Amino acid sequence: MKKKNLAVWIMTGAMMLMITGCGGTKTTSVDSTKNEEAKQTITIAAAASLEQSMTKEIIPLFEKEHPDVKIEGTYDSSGKLQTQIEEGAPIDLFISAGEKQMDALVEEQLIEKDSVYDWLENLMVLIVPVNGESKVTSFDTLLNAETIAVGDPESVPAGQYAKEILEGLGTWEKVLGKSSLGTNVTEVLNWVAKGSAEAGIVYATDAMQTNEVKVVETAPEGKGSKAIYPVGITTAGHKKDEAKEFEEFLKTDEVLSIIEKNGFTPIK
Repeated sequence: MKKKNLAVWIMTGAMMLMITGCGGTKTTSVDSTKNEEAKQTITIAAAASLEQSMTKEIIPLFEKEHPDVKIEGTYDSSGKLQTQIEEGAPIDLFISAGEKQMDALVEEQLIEKDSVYDWLENLMVLIVPVNGESKVTSFDTLLNAETIAVGDPESVPAGQYAKEILEGLGTWEKVLGKSSLGTNVTEVLNWVAKGSAEAGIVYATDAMQTNEVKVVETAPEGKGSKAIYPVGITTAGHKKDEAKEFEEFLKTDEVLSIIEKNGFTPIK
């Protein structure tokens, strides 16, 4: 009987050790999940031209320095993002590629006016596919192209800037007759990169992101508005402190160095 009790005790002890071991693993997993859940998550809406800079460098750097905050981002044309905010999307901070969209949201009291500042500037450039002989060598020869890609000026700031440049040159209506209108600047870039369009007008920073296009000319000075990117905090956001923290982070030397490296010009 004693031997049997001893065997039972040994088996019971071994099972307890196994359970304890498994329990330890589960506890670690639960703690890890709890840590993730404990983070304050903020959602930013940013112009499509900022996606690579944000996802690859700026956001990872912020999250490393602020381990209690997680940032989720949505990237598209500023006009589409404006509409999302107007329709009540849960966005805490907006970075527009144009002042028009930000001003409209301030006017509608959907962005806190006192939070808005101009963060950076971009340049507009004329691009053609890197392969093949293009008849387009400058803005003056743009009409030599059969197909031209620009952003839709009704909703895409890059398209708005392109329209202003071409109106200044007196060629907008003729270019429009040959144009495909992109829903954001990334789409315009891809059309030219893949040869679907013979030429296109995009931000200088977008042209830097691929070796499938080449820049033939930067937009002439004074032929259109400057491409200014303002930042602002939404009035409906629930993470005001964290959004303000990220907004201030965008002004740091570390971040300004990143955006300069990626072709933007900081507005100080």
